[in-house]
Amino acid sequence: MPRAISVIIFPGFQLMDAAGPVAAFEIADRLRPGSYTLTLLAPGGGQVASSSGLSLLAAPLEDGRFDTVMVSGGDAARSLPAAREIVGWLQRTDARRIASVCSGAFLLAEAGLLDGRRATTHWASGDDFSRRYPKVKLEAERIFIRDGDVWTSAGISAGVDLALALIEDDLGPEVARRTAQQLVVHHRRPGGQSQFSALVELGGRTGRFEPLIAWMREHIAEPLTVERLADRAAMSPRHFARAFAAETGTTPAKAVERLRLEVARVAVETSHASLDRIAETAGFGEPGRMRRAFLRAFGHPPQALRRAARSARSPVPAPAP
Repeated sequence: MPRAISVIIFPGFQLMDAAGPVAAFEIADRLRPGSYTLTLLAPGGGQVASSSGLSLLAAPLEDGRFDTVMVSGGDAARSLPAAREIVGWLQRTDARRIASVCSGAFLLAEAGLLDGRRATTHWASGDDFSRRYPKVKLEAERIFIRDGDVWTSAGISAGVDLALALIEDDLGPEVARRTAQQLVVHHRRPGGQSQFSALVELGGRTGRFEPLIAWMREHIAEPLTVERLADRAAMSPRHFARAFAAETGTTPAKAVERLRLEVARVAVETSHASLDRIAETAGFGEPGRMRRAFLRAFGHPPQALRRAARSARSPVPAPAP
């Protein structure tokens, strides 16, 4: 019997939060016919405009038995009047599992479905989420998290990672891998992978530290102490540390570690270099320190990410026409 997948949208929803997972489930059903039925639901139903202005046609929220309910995200999820109707519906809905993409986690939390559970959401919403919902064990850097029958994911593209994980849970790794191939995406980013801070990537809210971040990348194998970074920025160490944290939302030491993790992760997943060599070139110095950093950030040691990447690159027979 097909699994009934219902994706919840609302005025101002993020289009890809809904379209990405829907495309994944569609392809999985094509690979294994009869696996899924898909429905878009929204308060009141009808044409629902996304944040881009493009609209999707949805059925009204209705009570019933669902296999999976997935709540899309969007900035409006935190204040939209329609959110109250969605929250009430979630509280009485009978579903085997509940999931959210991006700020859809706010609606799950408002319904009390995340109390006492581990969850994630878009990194930019983490502080607001933690203030509003202290009963939720937020892990804001994770791509997606499963806690029992409740799944949450980070922003936008992470909804595809979440959908692939749900497909793998339902239909096995082979169908999930073939679905990822059809989507032309990596199969699949581990749920524990960190959402690398976009503020660090851009050099801060205003780009003030963008040249410094670029310099840090170029010298990632070298010691990057606060004193050295402050000297590069022509600031005193104390002033630099305060200004950097205010601008990027993270400390200089954590920013250095994230950049090193980024370099090391790419090398682990795409090269044949030894872990000792990768630890050295990424600035960790020795593999034990790199391993501890990987476990903190990704929830997996380097060897596990390397095995997963090699498995994803293994040729898989194309589906029969």
